[in-house]
This record gives sequence, structure tokens and C-alpha cells, in this order.
Amino acid sequence: MALDPSVSIISVDDHIVETAAVWQDRLPARYRDAGPRIVERGPRELAWSYQGRIYPLLFQGNKHTRKFRDGETGRGADLFARHYDDMIEAAYDIDARVAAMDVDGVQAQLLFPTFPRFAGTQFIEGSDRDVALASVQAWNDWMLDEVCTRHPGRFIPQVILPLWDVELATTELRRAAAKGARSVAFCENPSPFGLPSLASGQWAPLFAAAEETEIVLSMHIGTSGSLPKWSPETPDSVGIALCGVNSMLVLGELTLTNAILAFPNLKIALSEGGAGWLPYVLERLDYTWERSRYEGVQLEMKPSEIYRRNFWTCIISDEAAIRARDVIGVDKLMLETDFPHNDSNYPHSRKVITDMLAGVPDHEARQIAETNARTLYRFPA
Repeated sequence: MALDPSVSIISVDDHIVETAAVWQDRLPARYRDAGPRIVERGPRELAWSYQGRIYPLLFQGNKHTRKFRDGETGRGADLFARHYDDMIEAAYDIDARVAAMDVDGVQAQLLFPTFPRFAGTQFIEGSDRDVALASVQAWNDWMLDEVCTRHPGRFIPQVILPLWDVELATTELRRAAAKGARSVAFCENPSPFGLPSLASGQWAPLFAAAEETEIVLSMHIGTSGSLPKWSPETPDSVGIALCGVNSMLVLGELTLTNAILAFPNLKIALSEGGAGWLPYVLERLDYTWERSRYEGVQLEMKPSEIYRRNFWTCIISDEAAIRARDVIGVDKLMLETDFPHNDSNYPHSRKVITDMLAGVPDHEARQIAETNARTLYRFPA
């Protein structure tokens, strides 16, 4: 059964590589030198300068999105481009991105940042909080005022927050919501950055503001600062393959504790974590909730009930999730293409998705491919 041609594919996890203009064109003059800017690091390498620190310009692509030079193997460190010349233009140019989406058969994308890291945690670093806040707001204004306005209907408006201060973060969420934001790229675990944990209760004002403004908290894997790493010898491929472990952990923390009990309408998306693991994890969370109620465990609702009330998830290539969609909830499944990263199936995303949904009834396939995302993110056709 082919995917109906009338179905538009909405991807809720993609990435954009920023250029220096994002900040240099928007920051007040007094902040531009300390704010993010590009510097030369070598004949084939660029870097970001931010508040006196140097960060490599890194982009992980594949054979369709990464331009490999002579002598590069396409493996290991060579997966990472360190110069714009080594990326396809659609990695960093919005007009070229839309053209690539048309080739890929994708109607709309939800973009996560690159230099700020996937949830803006880069701006926790640096001593000048005024520069940091201005840098967060500059990225948000670029996304809302330029990217989404330049190409209406092609990008779900998503922003980042000044995570080092809950009050500031809440204020920025409300500012962005008033400008049309639909999603916040939110940290799956703030505690490794020295910030309050999600279960601490200190994020309640932000959760309340997100609930009130109908802003989705999109929690991307790795925004805690790491992926699974079993031993020093474990190759990074293990963490990439098992990145869903991060989503399992945040789901467990938020459903076994009081963290979001008081927010029945808070919407949380587990971004790039897959979904095929959900039937077992939900069963195990409920089983543990019944038997092992250690201090800190909430006593009011089964974790699976909180999941069905507050959570959504997305898949890129996940036959297990499709087979278990009745347990996961057909209304909870969305698609991602992860463009332009290594997991991306560009320029064949629509074919890959069509094959994955081949045995799914038309009305369910439409939900998974398009309407669940439109409903969750309030993103009309």
C-alpha cells in the first residue's frame, strides 16, 4: 500500500548549521565581539569564537550531505565537516534547504540548532550573561522573523531558552510564544550542567508557562551532554544506535516523580529517541511503580497514564514502532528525517517512509506522517 500522494510529510527533528550572520546581524554592537562569530583555524578549518573561547565548527553528515575531499575516508573523524565548503548548501542556507526538502519529498521541518547545541546549552558557558541572553534571543528572532517568515508553511517555529535561569527562561518562552513559536528545544536533563533537575520542582513556572501558551517541549536526545557510553573503549556508534536510552530515562524521571503531575496539558516530544522500545518500557515503569515506590516516587498516576496524557515521540526508521503502534498510540507517533545528519535518508526520505508505512491503513499512515505533528505543534496546512 503506497503512501497517498496527498499526504504531506512533516518531520519533527532536523538540524540547521548557523552562519555567523545569525548573531552578527542581530546582536547589539557592544556584544558582537563576544557573541558567536566565525574565525579561521586553519586552511581547511573554521571555528566559532564565543566569549573568548574557541569551538570547532562541526557538522556530521553522510555521503549525500557531506562533501568529502581527496584523502578523506568517510569514516570516523572524516564524518565531521569543519568548513562550510565541506557541506552541501542546504545544511546552512535556508533557501537551499527548502529546495532540498522538495527533492526529498518533505513538506515541513522542525529545526534544532547546531552551534548553540540542540537545546541552547552552549550559552550556559561564558561569564557574561547579558551576552548569553542576547545570543539566545538573536537565534530565536532569526528563526521566527526570518526563517519561518521567509518560507511560510515549511518550518515549525522553534526556539531555545536561557536555561541558566528559570525565570529568564520562562520570560523568553512567553516572548517567543507571542511572536508565534510553537516549540522549545528543551534539555532532556539539565542537572549535568549544574542546573536544577527536571524532578526538582524548580522548573514548574516554565512548565506552567509552556502549558498555558501551548508550547511543546521538544527534548532531543543528547541535550543532557552525552549519549550512552558503556566503557572508554565503546565506539560512538554504540551511543548513536542506542540513543533511545536517553529518551527512556527522561520518560522514567518525568512519569515516576511529581515533576509534571500538576500539568495535565503540558506537551512533551521525545525527539530522535525512536519509539519501538515504548511497549516494554511503559510496562516496566508501571510494574516498578506498583512494587518499588522508593522516596520521590509519585503515588497518583501510573507512568503509562502520564505518558498517554503528556508525551509524543518520533521515528526515522523503526519497524518495531510501526508493528507496536496500537500499544504506543497511533496518535503519539510522528516522523523525523534528521536532515542533514548521518541518519538522514535524503534524497530518498519519502520512499523510505512509504516503505516503512506500507502495511499501515491509509488513515493511520496520514496521522503518523502528517496530522499528528500538525495537531501537536499547531501547524496548519
